[in-house]
Amino acid sequence: MVYDIIIIGGGPGGLTAAIYGARSKLKTLVIEKGKIGGQAATTEEMENYPGFFNGTTGPGLTKKMEEHAKFFGAEFVKDEVKEIVTDGFIKKIRTRNGEYQAKAVIIATGAEPRVLGVKGEGLLRGKGVSYCATCDADFFEDLDVVVVGNGDAAIEEAIYLTKFANKVSIIVIHDEGILDATPVIQERAYQNPKIEFIWNSVLEEIVGDGIVEGVKIKNLKTGEITDLEVNGVFIFVGTVPKTDFLKGVIELDSRGYILTNDLMETSVEGIYAVGDVRQKFLRQVVTAAADGAIAAVAAEKYIHEEEMFRQQVLEEEKPVAVLFWSPSSEESIQLVSEIEQNFDKEKSKLVKIDTYRNLKIKKRYNVDNVPTLLVFRNGEEIKRLENPEEILQFTQKIEI
Repeated sequence: MVYDIIIIGGGPGGLTAAIYGARSKLKTLVIEKGKIGGQAATTEEMENYPGFFNGTTGPGLTKKMEEHAKFFGAEFVKDEVKEIVTDGFIKKIRTRNGEYQAKAVIIATGAEPRVLGVKGEGLLRGKGVSYCATCDADFFEDLDVVVVGNGDAAIEEAIYLTKFANKVSIIVIHDEGILDATPVIQERAYQNPKIEFIWNSVLEEIVGDGIVEGVKIKNLKTGEITDLEVNGVFIFVGTVPKTDFLKGVIELDSRGYILTNDLMETSVEGIYAVGDVRQKFLRQVVTAAADGAIAAVAAEKYIHEEEMFRQQVLEEEKPVAVLFWSPSSEESIQLVSEIEQNFDKEKSKLVKIDTYRNLKIKKRYNVDNVPTLLVFRNGEEIKRLENPEEILQFTQKIEI
């Protein structure tokens, strides 16, 4: 069985893509190796998703997304993708349990925060332990929190937290006065009266009964363990995109994030990426959902365009004259009319391609001007004409 779209990952981006794909009557499959919902499903409270001003939960929101996708006919399977083979229009997705085929693939595997692995971190995640100040800062209004990390992201997030928290203590592994953040960000932090630095230290343990109640901090020079009463722990030591299975398949940046354009297209035709796994400015549920909608619509247009061209041109037994035209070019409109009146349809076939609606085909065959005529035989381009008079003469007087 060949699916129209296979989505790898069941977080907000993948679920939104599934909704849009299935609603467009595309045969859509979501492959998720873990729990549906991604990182969002670990967030107990969510107040910044549009329309939920009274708040909702991550699990509740993503469950609704899953139900929405299933309502329109999207299928779900629990499996782990090991490899994508991109040889041709049909992509092969090899998993732990078998193989699937798709015309388009949307990668929504996400990125996970780099964890410290300290005692209490996993147990209290989402219950005072957070990896996103933008997501959770307002839950700690007038409370005390600690931040772990000292790079640009950590210090910027700490500054953001001061808009809500009573006090923000930053645990820094380096000697006093040494931060990894850029000087301008350091200066802003030093001048903020709500920020306090704990130098030469590491987070040893997070403590609490059901919610965070405090932390244990170890001084690296003295070995002394200090108890600090806090209500929240924000950890910013980087994120790790889940792209190991994509190395050598599509283009990644130096950190392993997928490079895409505004249509969520990757470096390989028919493969898209959405959400936290791609290189982007803001990683939030709402931006992942937007990515998913864009990718699904782009994939639908890609499938339609590709299938049309294959059926009408590349798989046609007759020679095919492909005329690229544009509704904004009066010259090309007139040429289409003149050619259609005298074209010999018995010996060859005429296919008209609107360059506005078929950007991929236009780009693939380097069509920079309209009108342009390409002649195909057995799926191969054998002639190219760009002069209107030559195109007209060729199609009316010369056999293809």
